[in-house]
Amino acid sequence: MTAPAEAAPTRLRARLPYTLVLVLLGAAVLAAATAGIAAGSVALAAGDVWGIVLHRIVPGLIEPTWPVVRETIVMDVRVPRVLLCGVVGAGLSVCGMALQALVRNPLADPMLLGVSSGASIGAVLVLVLHISLFGAFSLPLAAFGGALAALTLVYFLARSGGRMTTVRLVLAGVATAEVLSAIASYLIITSSDPRKAESAMRWMLGGFGGTSWDLVGIPAAAVLLGTVALLGVSRPLNLLLAGEEAAASMGVNVHRFRAGLFVLVALVIGAIVAVSGSIGFVGLMMPHVVRLLVGADHRRALPAAALLGAAFLIAADLAARTMIAPEEIPIGILTALAGGPFFLWLMRRKAAR
Repeated sequence: MTAPAEAAPTRLRARLPYTLVLVLLGAAVLAAATAGIAAGSVALAAGDVWGIVLHRIVPGLIEPTWPVVRETIVMDVRVPRVLLCGVVGAGLSVCGMALQALVRNPLADPMLLGVSSGASIGAVLVLVLHISLFGAFSLPLAAFGGALAALTLVYFLARSGGRMTTVRLVLAGVATAEVLSAIASYLIITSSDPRKAESAMRWMLGGFGGTSWDLVGIPAAAVLLGTVALLGVSRPLNLLLAGEEAAASMGVNVHRFRAGLFVLVALVIGAIVAVSGSIGFVGLMMPHVVRLLVGADHRRALPAAALLGAAFLIAADLAARTMIAPEEIPIGILTALAGGPFFLWLMRRKAAR
């Protein structure tokens, strides 16, 4: 990273201490979550939202003054959706930051490995072919299986002579993603059920409609464990930012370390995409914003990225639900509209350097 790029975060950190940044980001998550739970066809006041939530968490703490149906709406419909939004946003942001360090490319995105396209194949097969072997879990399990299959394919395509380079990995990921996306599109176009085809297409664009508590646990556990694991290897990640030679001189087995983390990141992304569909650019944008706030040290940046990503995706989902209510915009469209210009700006900025 160049000296000018380091100077800006240094000045910003002097104005905003790290603890204050985390507090502000945490407050942003709570504010976005409150708005996300309160908004809908049945609007709720913020006080009622927190009263219902606290009453359910600690029975007897607050005396209910609201209809039972409102408590059902909050706890069984809106809270799971908001929680899943936060989990997915945090996971995509953390994985994006790790990938950008692993490939030493600020334009890297969690969808780089073709995992999203693999998950799409699994989900489209379930939706188009009416597969219900595992009941309500059929779609998430199929998407997760497709993600793992895509990861395995990309990993072996990228390896040559027992080693894996960044260039081969990127090329293998892009090629695999294009082929799998074409197959998914073909399955949708040739489907005999227009409603199922439309459902599959909306899933590929990303969204959180129909979220229930059953879908929150697995991605939440994957994101939590993945983030903890990445925090545990933050020092090697920091060394990779200085270059492979510098990392190797400090005792890091670069190729083995990179291969292991690619598997970890892809597994986390697979668990996320299985329940949310394909949501791009979150993992591209959030790491850059976080580095401006707290610097490039992954011990400080990863927690901040998780909080910022959670707040951003909860807010994006709120916009997707309310902009053309009662219709809902696939959230992947909104993140692409925000991320596309950001990507072009980064590309021009990198070319200028």
